[in-house]
Parts: sequence; structure tokens; C-alpha cells
Amino acid sequence: MATEASDATGTGAELRVLRPEDFEQWYGTLLRAFGGVAESEEERALWRDLTEFDRSLAAWDGDAVVGTAGAFSFLLTVPGGAAVPAAGVTMVGVAATHRRRGLLTAMMRRQLDDVRLRGEPLAVLTASEPSIYGRFGYGAASHQLGAEIDTARVSLAVPQGTDDVRLRYAEPGDAVRECEAVYARLVPGRPGMLARHRPGWERVGLLDPESERDGASPLQCVLAEHGGEVVGFARFRVKPAWGPGGHDGTVILTELYGLHPAAQAALWRFLYDIDLTSTLVVRGRPVDEAWQYQVSDIRRCVLRMRDQYYVRLVDVGAALAARTYQAPVDVVLEVSDPFCPWNEGRWRLSGDAKGASCERTTDPADLALSVRELGAAYLGGVPLTALAAAGRVRELRGGALTEASVAFGSAVAPWLPHGF
Repeated sequence: MATEASDATGTGAELRVLRPEDFEQWYGTLLRAFGGVAESEEERALWRDLTEFDRSLAAWDGDAVVGTAGAFSFLLTVPGGAAVPAAGVTMVGVAATHRRRGLLTAMMRRQLDDVRLRGEPLAVLTASEPSIYGRFGYGAASHQLGAEIDTARVSLAVPQGTDDVRLRYAEPGDAVRECEAVYARLVPGRPGMLARHRPGWERVGLLDPESERDGASPLQCVLAEHGGEVVGFARFRVKPAWGPGGHDGTVILTELYGLHPAAQAALWRFLYDIDLTSTLVVRGRPVDEAWQYQVSDIRRCVLRMRDQYYVRLVDVGAALAARTYQAPVDVVLEVSDPFCPWNEGRWRLSGDAKGASCERTTDPADLALSVRELGAAYLGGVPLTALAAAGRVRELRGGALTEASVAFGSAVAPWLPHGF
């Protein structure tokens, strides 16, 4: 990212690459933009360690930081299992005193130009406000599932082999190596997962400030073992409570990973059966996770689904060629992208389960859509047919919509395993 200051957009502020010595002021501006609640020293130190200063922007008005934006360098799993370089957009905030001056647009412009220069075909983010990022070409590409399960009334039917899985408690900090090995084996199998190829990301799951426990226990960890190998783990807290009828505690799940169905089921059953509890709270889980089909009463699980991942194709040709397609596809896409005009025009996408190519063409278009819709469909979790029904994709050749929608799909729902 270029280091010179820039006020070419007339925002009244200068955009500069963040210097380490300015981090505290920069981060303070970000926290204030999100309400001003102080974070623990543990959390603040972690995000400082993870910050890529050469990818972080500060908007200065005199000697005050009035805008922030950053990016992490990720490898993102796409349909087919490839690990594709992606910019994880993060730390975005504008001071309330400097709203409606074009600061956010200026930072997004500078950032996407930089992502393109780095050769990353994708940018991804999680949105504090979903209405913000569509105008910059980001499409909602995945969802997450939450639940509050009445474990006193809901039973769990587990698959064969579950009883062969052994569980044991481990100190969360002592079991990092085993947990990260499980996580790494799962990354290629689900679109949207992030390879933890840079040191420090393993610490995100261990954050445990007392101020955020809300009366729950410190973080606990259980390992699942089979054949002498760690095949899964769960991290969770327990919040004790007592009512007139006796115990009424809550288990709060923060992470759960298993290498096979029996390992996953053993961990879920363990969480159901923790003594003196009657509720299991889960958040941010994959929408296709198996436990939903193992419970005796789904209504008493109080399911909630919400948006999660937002994906932006920075280089349409490279991004579409980087993934595979679950059915053969040969389609010409008419893409509109006013914010990144280098993507505009017609692209011929040809591919199948073995690979793909995507090149510019002058052939007649089969589908017309914006880069936002491509981002929404990219990980295979949002059907192009649904976007067309919403008026956001136009079919120009009969049959092209169904062909492309089937091809773009994924047998496994996309999922972001942790925030950034």
C-alpha cells in the first residue's frame, strides 16, 4: 500500500498508512466508533499483534485520527477445496464527527486498489451494518446458525461409533497444538474457512476476559479422541444458575470441531449432558450442521439464522477460475461493477468439478448481474435462481440461469469459523 497521504477525494482528512506508534490512537478511534466500551488488555494486545500495519489506513484531521480501516492476509477455502488469497477487511470505523464526508468511500477505494495491486482476487468481511457494503460490491455469501436448546427436554440421537470416542478435559492453553491440527484438517473441506497460516490466529479462540463472561466460568476445553488420535474438540463456558425448581445452568458453546460424525456427535452429547445445566446456547454455527437432524424436538432448539460472510470479487476472472463447479457450466456473464470498473464487461466462464477458466469475451451474454451478486453466489451458499427471483440477476439465454445456479452451488454450506 502506498505510504503517501491523500486527500484527493476532498473529505477534509488525509489517508495515511498506519504507523505502529499511532496504533493506540487509531484503535481508540475504532473502539469509540463501536460504542466506546473498553476492551481487556489481553484482547487489545492480540489485535495489535495481528494488525498488518502496511495494510491499515488512518484518516487524519490535523492530529486526530477520524477514520480507520485495515485488512488481514488470508487464505480462503473456495468450492473445490483450493486456498485462495483474500483480503479480510476489518477495523473499519469513522468518527461520528466526520460522517457523510466520503471518508468511508475514500478508504474503500484505496483499500480495493491495494488489494488488486497485491494480486488478491477476493476481499471478504463481516458487516456491523448489512446496508453499508453492498454499494462497494460486497454480497452476503453465507449465513450462520444460532440456537438455545432446552437440553432438559430435547434428546440427541447419535450415529454409530459415537460410543467409541473418548473425551477428556484439557486446559485450553495446553491443548492448542492438538486443536489447531484438527482445525487445519477441516479447512479444505468447507468453503469460507480460513487457513491459519500466520502465527497468532490460534489465540483468537482462547480469548477469555473476565469482563465478557457475564457470570460464566472461565473457558473450558474437552478433547475427543479415537484410536489414540485427537479427532475433535469443544471450547465452552458454564453459567451456573438456580431457580425454585432446582438447577437451571447454561452451557455456552464457543467452538466445536470434529473430524468425523462420531466425533462431532460425542462432543454435542457431552455438552447436552453437563450436570446442573438445562440450556445449551450456540452461536455462529454452519447452517447445515448435523445436530439439527439428531435432536428430538427442533422447535425447542429456538433456531436463529443471520447473515455472516460478505464476499467481493476484486478480480472477476481470477476469482471465478480459482474455484470448481459442481456441474459443467459454460456461460457468458455480463458484469457491472462501477466501483471497480476493471471488472465490467463480458466474461465467459467454463468449468466443472475438475477446474475452470474465466476469460473476457465479446460473445452475447447469457446472464446479466452485478459483482455484488457474484460475491453472494461465489461460495455456493446463495443460489443464483434466488437472486434472479429478487430481480438482481437477469437471464438473457433460456436455461442459462438454472445451468449456472446448479454449477455455482456447493454440497457443503459455506461458513466463517471465527471473526476478524
